[in-house]
Amino acid sequence: MEPLGLIFGLPLAPLRGLIRLAELLQEQAEQELRSPAAVRRRLEELEEARASGEISEEEAAAAAERILGDLLT
Repeated sequence: MEPLGLIFGLPLAPLRGLIRLAELLQEQAEQELRSPAAVRRRLEELEEARASGEISEEEAAAAAERILGDLLT
């Protein structure tokens, strides 16, 4: 890298590092959200809540649609 580019680019290095860190965190969160094991766990928790009476059938159906919709998008 040329010296002038280094002089002007060096102050922005922490910002670029922070942006890359945020991108990595977002990618990791999306992978965890869409993993088959996470989806299964969320559906099982939903079924347990429905079976225990914490939520109604309609609420369970709507939540299941949201979970599966998140998986597909």
